[in-house]
Amino acid sequence: QIRLVESGGGLVQAGESLRLSCVHSGSGAMLYAMAWYRQAPGRQRELVADISAGRPNYAEVMKGRVTISRDNAKNTMYLDMNNLKPEDTAVYYCAGKQDPFDIYKWWGQGTQVTVSS
Repeated sequence: QIRLVESGGGLVQAGESLRLSCVHSGSGAMLYAMAWYRQAPGRQRELVADISAGRPNYAEVMKGRVTISRDNAKNTMYLDMNNLKPEDTAVYYCAGKQDPFDIYKWWGQGTQVTVSS
């Protein structure tokens, strides 16, 4: 069993920055890949960015405004978000998987990000 816990969300004004963190614990096995998703009210959950084997990948939704990273020594993944916009308001979730060919199996509870105009 793997547990993921996000933190760092909050209320910010448009143009400001936030850093989200996701700490994973439980299994002794490393997570092969981790990702950040978000879900706004009334919308489907969407990928923001993922990282596997140290290689980041960014979805178009926030490309150029976010940086995903991992600190394996701390079992922590980060999402640095810059120039936030009101449309970035959503619950942000971290996810992880051990099998590169599997779907994301492990999910956090989410952290709310609210961007005011």
